[in-house]
Amino acid sequence: MADSKPPAAALLIRVALAQARSAGVDRLDAQWLLGHLLTRPRAWLLAHDDVPLPEAAAAAWPALLARRAGGEPLAYVTGEREFCGLVLSVSPAVLVPRPETEMLVAWALQCLGDALPARHVIDLGTGSGAIALALQQARPDAVVLATDASAEALAVAQANARRLGLPVQTARGDWWAAAGGARFGLAVSNPPYIAAGDPHLAALRHEPPLALTSGQDGLAALCTVIADAPPHLEPGAWLLLEHGHDQADAVQALLREHGFEHPQTRCDLAGMPRCTGARQPG
Repeated sequence: MADSKPPAAALLIRVALAQARSAGVDRLDAQWLLGHLLTRPRAWLLAHDDVPLPEAAAAAWPALLARRAGGEPLAYVTGEREFCGLVLSVSPAVLVPRPETEMLVAWALQCLGDALPARHVIDLGTGSGAIALALQQARPDAVVLATDASAEALAVAQANARRLGLPVQTARGDWWAAAGGARFGLAVSNPPYIAAGDPHLAALRHEPPLALTSGQDGLAALCTVIADAPPHLEPGAWLLLEHGHDQADAVQALLREHGFEHPQTRCDLAGMPRCTGARQPG
């Protein structure tokens, strides 16, 4: 008769969360991670902390926990991130969408509500498609083009558009090169703007470097987007840009240098200058 082994002790929810605490993982992150694994909301976890994890979830938990404990962004571990009410799939091929970028979307929607010359919109360097998809969701009447130089990033954006059922168009190319001869009434971009060698880059090591850094001062991509914009914009069109907290003056100067009118800057929820925009003369 074969020896029978007693079943392994079940991994309870409270034990799994204690393991995360011991590994140095933030409590909220651990709850989001475990909730994603169990397809349960955080409130359910708190009310059922004596429930054992299913066998498959218990087997997957250590690897997921190790990834988060190693500094990998929660969005990459779970494969998704919420942005403007949309659940987006993300991967290490794209930057993790940030809450502060939602302010850029809000400003763009305000511009779309004004008397723009056309409701053709371009999102330059779209990454996961976050900005373009949020604009398309809020304004189904807009024609939105999302561009990126990275084929891998564009594939993520395209997959998000299909899954969400949003008719965002896509094109691959380096900044305005992807637009061809088209002209737009609104252009938005969250380009790389961190200076090379910035000490904050160490904490962002899991995200794509090309989506983070741009030259020694962080302004190279912003300069390109602004300098090459005028031939692609209708008279009176808006160009809205996200940038670093200390770059607003430089971005306003670049906009004036290339003929844009009345540049203005808006602050994020933390009170930091985060987005700057101006209008094409017309």
